Amino acid sequence: MTYPKIAEGGKRFKTVEEKLTVPAQRQDAQPGRENLMNPLPITENLNYRPSDKLKGKTALITGGDSGIGRAVALLFSKEGADIAIIYFNEKDDAVLTQKRIEEIGQKCILYEGDIKDETFCRDAVENCISIFGKIDILINNAAVQYPQTSILDITADQLDITFKTNLFSCFYFVKAALPSIPYGGSIINTTSVVAYTGNKKLLDYAAAKGALSTFTRSLALALVDKGIRVNAVAPGPIWTPLIVATSAEDEIVTFGADTPMERPGQPFEVAGAFLFLASNEAAYITGETIHVNGGMFINT
Repeated sequence: MTYPKIAEGGKRFKTVEEKLTVPAQRQDAQPGRENLMNPLPITENLNYRPSDKLKGKTALITGGDSGIGRAVALLFSKEGADIAIIYFNEKDDAVLTQKRIEEIGQKCILYEGDIKDETFCRDAVENCISIFGKIDILINNAAVQYPQTSILDITADQLDITFKTNLFSCFYFVKAALPSIPYGGSIINTTSVVAYTGNKKLLDYAAAKGALSTFTRSLALALVDKGIRVNAVAPGPIWTPLIVATSAEDEIVTFGADTPMERPGQPFEVAGAFLFLASNEAAYITGETIHVNGGMFINT
């Protein structure tokens, strides 16, 4: 099993018409498996030329096995960072990502578990620190979503799972990692376009991501004296396993078509925003959110 990359020479995207003929598909369990998607997401740009922006750094990435997390892990490793990946149960995807990072020439360790469990989060962080000595960059990226047509269908259990996965876990990882994040370190949270636009089928998900956006701004203020920057990236429709694991089949074929660019984004197109925020190029930026959404207007 291999995963797709941008071909040397700069392969162009398919036309909008071709993009809208993505086959209807559905996976039964979240967060989904990238190796079963059709077409496979593009997580790496072979035209990229690194410049040691993260040389000697260590990054811990939740949901780093696939999708946006994988793209960030690969890009960070090209820039010289060692990577710790947290994943739920998608071992095939995680091992594939680890193998590619090692091919690039960096170290990669994997942790399988449930980020709703604070003990697991703490243990993973402590083990990562025991191996790498520190965590320079923390990426809170993993998430779940459960579309419902009515608020009446959102159970207490669903609400609990959504907030514990998408928000509580971010608190857990920050608390565990903070003592080891050095001055100049960075925390980056993956929020969402729906935190700003809303979504009638994703009430709990949008609410959790909205809370994560506010957490980002507040944590930035709390940690500025420690020299730790806290920012967020808010992706729009990106072709990731979570989409095929949570969308109706008839929605898949037009996914992303309502953006001004009339297509979904690819994971590698989001990764650059994370790299910018993690690097010294963003040394004067904290408490901010970068929107990567194909031109969707956001009133912040």
